Amino acid sequence: MQIWKIIVIAVLVVLCLIWVVVISYNKGRATGRRVAEEAAAKDADARSLFGDDIPVRPTERRLIEVMPQAVIVTDRNGRVQYASPGSVPFGLVSAGRLNSREVEDILTQAATDGGVREREVQLPIDRNPFPQLNGKGLEAGQLLPSSTLYLRVRIGDIGDDLYVIFIDDVSEQRRFEAVRRDFVTNVSHELKTPAGAIALLAETITDAADDPDAVRYFSGRITKESMRLTELVHHLIDLQKAQSSQGVMDVQRVSTLDVARAAIAENQVQADARHVDIRLSVNGKPVPTVAPEPDAVSDASSDASSDDGATPDSSDSSSNSSEASAENASESATGEGGAGTASESHAPDELQGPVIMADREAMRTAIKNLVENAIHYSPEHTTVAVGLGQDHGTVTIRVVDQGIGIPEKSLDRVFERFYRVDPARSRATGGSGLGLAITKHCVQENGGKISVWSREGEGSTFTIEMPAAPADEGATGRANGAAGTAGTAGTAR
Repeated sequence: MQIWKIIVIAVLVVLCLIWVVVISYNKGRATGRRVAEEAAAKDADARSLFGDDIPVRPTERRLIEVMPQAVIVTDRNGRVQYASPGSVPFGLVSAGRLNSREVEDILTQAATDGGVREREVQLPIDRNPFPQLNGKGLEAGQLLPSSTLYLRVRIGDIGDDLYVIFIDDVSEQRRFEAVRRDFVTNVSHELKTPAGAIALLAETITDAADDPDAVRYFSGRITKESMRLTELVHHLIDLQKAQSSQGVMDVQRVSTLDVARAAIAENQVQADARHVDIRLSVNGKPVPTVAPEPDAVSDASSDASSDDGATPDSSDSSSNSSEASAENASESATGEGGAGTASESHAPDELQGPVIMADREAMRTAIKNLVENAIHYSPEHTTVAVGLGQDHGTVTIRVVDQGIGIPEKSLDRVFERFYRVDPARSRATGGSGLGLAITKHCVQENGGKISVWSREGEGSTFTIEMPAAPADEGATGRANGAAGTAGTAGTAR
């Protein structure tokens, strides 16, 4: 047989073998798929719970990720097979194992009896004592990080020596419960104390009816306690108004300087009694705490002008001094070196301080409460500073004292209703424990925010931030008109 015939036969045989292999593979694959489908149809456990065409593994992973609880899957020895992203912040897994003795104990109990175990555990955590702050202190409503995590842990067997651990963070719930308990306790104390004192003093007066001096003394005590109870009722009413004031506020252009002066005036008697000096500043420059007379600048300008005209033979220095005084008075009245009159109905910026859009009464109440607190918690012969400023469209109102300060653990709670840092001082300092709560609501209802910085033994700083009011186009037009009129008059002269 010739060689080429042998080669042809060999090629044909190889092709036939390849064809047979391909056909066999396709038939086997089809048969395997059919068998697998039949088996899956008979075995319901091999199919997804959510449908026949749903992929199991991606669905499982997505389900775990959207669950409210964090999930960890381990064996009975604590070796972690899977940990959901939500479990990472708790720090329960390291080097592929559980690192919490409390969680391991619950896992051991669940593995021993084959049931489901649930328990709340407390885990100490190492955190920075302060969150990221903006330099103004802790804002009202912002919480200090806790050093303890409260976790509700539920562990159960899911088969093949696998156990699932559900973890729910209940730290905020525990904190809310503590706040609620303190609130009930504080309310009971604030209401019961004056009421009980009045009842006891009334009984004492009855027993001392024959002693006029004792009757006068105890009746004075009754008056004091009744005033305390009345003040508490008024503060509760004020708090309710502050909480539900949206929609009924009289929003207008408000001069923060006028409001601050009004708030200081309401606290001046208390400050004088405690020998506390109250200082006021605008953009770092001291200003009087009492508004000057409306015609003070106008009178100064008029006096300077009349003196200049009445003494033509005076020395050059006197004449120049008078002219300078008049010029300075004019500049103070207009905010520009040249035109305007001090009797302009709209005061210039340097005389009214930063301007905000707010309810005047609400802002007065907020600043008044801050100043009052600063006075109450400051030693005698100290200073309370009220500073007003404006920068980049934000108006800042600061009340700074040199008082006893606030402990770090209480900074995030001072704006709670009836909360007192030191309940033992409540009778000495007076008040109802509602002042800062009212202040917070007054500020927030006007679109602002309030924060606190404090250190024990050094004092406290409360900062109110409000959006600055837009420019008053009407006032600007009047100022420009006044400048034009003064320029024309100067030219005529």
